[in-house]
Amino acid sequence: MAEDQLDFTERETYFIEVILPLSLAKNYLYRVPYHLNDQIAVGKRVIVQFGKSKIYTALIKSITTTAPEVYEAKYIIDVVDQAPVVNAMQLKFWDWMASYYVCNEGEVMSAALPAGLKLASETIIVLREDQGEVHDNLTEKEALLVEVLRTKQRLSIDDIAKLLGQKIVFPIIRSLIDKEVVYISEEVIEKYKPLLKSFVSLNPFYKEEGSLKVLFESLERAPKQLDALMAYLQLSKQNSEVAKVELLEHSNAGQAAIKSLVDKDVFLINKKPVSRLQDETDDFILNFKLSTAQATAFARINEILLEKEVVLLHGITASGKTQLYIKLIEQAIEHGGQALFLLPEIALTTQIVERIKKYFGDAIGVYHSKFNDFERVEIWNKVINGNYKIVLGARSAVFLPFNDLKFIIVDEEHESSYKQHDPAPRYQARDAAVYLAHQHKAKIVLGSATPSIESYYNALNNKYGLVTLDERFGGVQLPTHEVISIAEQTKKKKMVSYFSSVLIDDITTSLANNEQVILFQNRRGYATILICATCGFTPKCVNCDVSLTFHKSSGKLHCHYCGYHESPLNICPACGSVHIEQKGFGTERVEEELSLIFPEANIARLDVDSTRTKNSLQKIISDFQDKKTNILIGTQMVAKGLDFDNVTLIGVINADTLLNYPDFRAFERSYQLLAQVSGRAGRREKQGKVCIQAYDDKHRIIKQVVENDYVQMYEDEIAERSQFNYPPFSRLIFISLRHKDADVINAASLHFANTLKARLGSRVLGPEQPLVSRIRNYYIRQIIIKSDKHTAIQKVKALLKSEITTFNAEKKFKGVLIQLDVDPY
Repeated sequence: MAEDQLDFTERETYFIEVILPLSLAKNYLYRVPYHLNDQIAVGKRVIVQFGKSKIYTALIKSITTTAPEVYEAKYIIDVVDQAPVVNAMQLKFWDWMASYYVCNEGEVMSAALPAGLKLASETIIVLREDQGEVHDNLTEKEALLVEVLRTKQRLSIDDIAKLLGQKIVFPIIRSLIDKEVVYISEEVIEKYKPLLKSFVSLNPFYKEEGSLKVLFESLERAPKQLDALMAYLQLSKQNSEVAKVELLEHSNAGQAAIKSLVDKDVFLINKKPVSRLQDETDDFILNFKLSTAQATAFARINEILLEKEVVLLHGITASGKTQLYIKLIEQAIEHGGQALFLLPEIALTTQIVERIKKYFGDAIGVYHSKFNDFERVEIWNKVINGNYKIVLGARSAVFLPFNDLKFIIVDEEHESSYKQHDPAPRYQARDAAVYLAHQHKAKIVLGSATPSIESYYNALNNKYGLVTLDERFGGVQLPTHEVISIAEQTKKKKMVSYFSSVLIDDITTSLANNEQVILFQNRRGYATILICATCGFTPKCVNCDVSLTFHKSSGKLHCHYCGYHESPLNICPACGSVHIEQKGFGTERVEEELSLIFPEANIARLDVDSTRTKNSLQKIISDFQDKKTNILIGTQMVAKGLDFDNVTLIGVINADTLLNYPDFRAFERSYQLLAQVSGRAGRREKQGKVCIQAYDDKHRIIKQVVENDYVQMYEDEIAERSQFNYPPFSRLIFISLRHKDADVINAASLHFANTLKARLGSRVLGPEQPLVSRIRNYYIRQIIIKSDKHTAIQKVKALLKSEITTFNAEKKFKGVLIQLDVDPY
């Protein structure tokens, strides 16, 4: 570099505070070499050495000329970016999140940035599958790296450094990522995947009249194929896309005839993701008009937003909230600015995504973990450059680099999916979105048919605005409910296995009418436990303090916490008895028993076990949607966003398993889940029916679900929480301590709890064993801090952080892991 270029900074010595993607209590200062002085800026990434040999990309948080006092600053290796990848607003948001959820900025950075923006020594680089053999635009070192990747498949950055014989390899990797030759490998387990549907199109060659005439003549001896072609041509006049299932329904041809046409290159098959939701109608009118009820709600929301930042929209199911959201977003971005639309489970809400994309076109981006890392980096860059005006995303979308955020919508704000449980930061995306809106001086609408108690409390106490939409769109009727007492049916000997005579009659009627049924049982597996009838021995997991669940499909006993499995018992290891009994039941047992009662019915099961293999979820949902399956049995998965026009009956096998869970939120969650499950029935012309079986059939929550009385449920819950000082009247912080030695964890948890009690008194509860007190060989003890409204919660958090630092410094408690969960719900 020329001398006159060096004079640009007058050889000033700069130090930068960086955030490393690690759980560190403090940020480090690094020294900037003179030749990089003019390249540094807050929000840019830099390559630094941390420790003896580890290399990381860190993020510049601040720039100073003051050297660190207690250590000598290392030089940064390189500056990665031409322009900042994180803006000042984001850094403030990260500060708030680290402070509020009592974690470190490095943990927030790890959660916020896509993997492609946070390379480290252990980061794995993988060659993209769609790469050909020749790359004309690669440098010599890039070409060498690609050739090695062809044989080794995966290389860490450390491996690449050794291969190329140089320490600084990030620019080479970044170049290959930009050229779309390699990508960052990141293991992402998708709980839900998009539903793929087959569409048929005619080969463009046969769109000419002459070619089509020849085709007709060639198919004269294949009447089924000719019929399929005729049906296609008729359907294609009505719709631009013809679904394969629709073609089969409208023609006398079968699968074989269509396959023959595909083999002959007459038909082309294209698989596309489609909706699992079919809200009010399959047709979405772009220039729609709001109904009278929607227009009133829209005007009221705008009126309240003149005074308040937050509005809670309490709209019953199928009331047309999505159309309201679209109008609100359109209004918000009319004069520039950006909008964020949060959804709890994007992979299950394809229709909402498609509708909004159809309405707003290329101005909208979708941000979710189902995208590979390259796509997420691309979306990140488009948001920071202002290419996307609207972003639809799951909870992680709150971290995107918005420059001019004007409006946020949180759909289904009560959903537990918005809470991040592991790893830190254990944030609640709804609450984080409220703060994000405040920070950007934006407006936010929280929407739900069954709002969380906290949000409804805030609305009634004038902290939020409240707008109610209690009219269903298109006059669709709510389903009827019938509650059946299991105890009474058992007494009258009317129970057949786990099914009351009423439920069996209802299923029989639905099947006779060619209608579909969904059955809900909130436990998976075959038998909840095996127990020796002689001595009471129950097999437990060797790694966790839980009993094993028997799964008939695998023929083994499984632990649902760590994945351990073993062969089932035939002889009791404690007393030698052969009288082993199965107690409790899950979805697998329900499926087996039902197949004996209805041998002609096609039955499918939807739970974590049945959806482990690739595409298994799509197949189960697709078969049910195409009416190949008559009855669908499932856990909570059947309640989340699944909606079919032919489902007229919902059966809840045992509601008591929800109501009797030992948690202060059990009744609230039970109401929300039962209301969601109930909403799956009769979403079209036919009125649906919900059949709820329970021992405690007079329980107030069941009564409130039947009457669709959210307000009464809220009043009952809020009275109880006020009496026992639970949220929203207090703030909770759960502290979990873990160690592999039971004696160490007992001593450590007692010591830590006593230390906190000396400062916070009766606000500290515990230590106690949680419901599951050992997982993966780690013993767990829990301490709860329950602070009332008069306690300065920030002082409590500061005290906690200080006490944890002191505790970690004690040698006798070395190896004890402490986790904090603020607002653990």
